[in-house]
Amino acid sequence: MGGFIPGYRPGEKTTEFLQKLSTRITLFGAFFLGFIAILPLIMEQLTKVKTFNMGGTSVLILVAVAIEIKREVEAQITMREYDY
Repeated sequence: MGGFIPGYRPGEKTTEFLQKLSTRITLFGAFFLGFIAILPLIMEQLTKVKTFNMGGTSVLILVAVAIEIKREVEAQITMREYDY
C-alpha cells in the first residue's frame, strides 16, 4: 500500500521490525491484563475485606472511563484557550 517505516528498508527488515514490535506489545499487554485480573484478589488479601466485589473487568472499565474523561477535559481546555 506504499506505507513505510522511517529507518527500515521495505521487505524483510520491515517484517522483522513489525514482528518484534507486535510481540513486545502483546507480551506487555498480556501481563497487564493478567495483573488487572488478579488485582481484586490481591486487594482482598491485603485489606482482609472479603466483600470486595470488584472484578478485573470493572477495573478495566473504570480505567478506560477515566482516560476518556481526561481526554475530553483536555480537549475542552484546548478549545477555550484557542485564539481565533
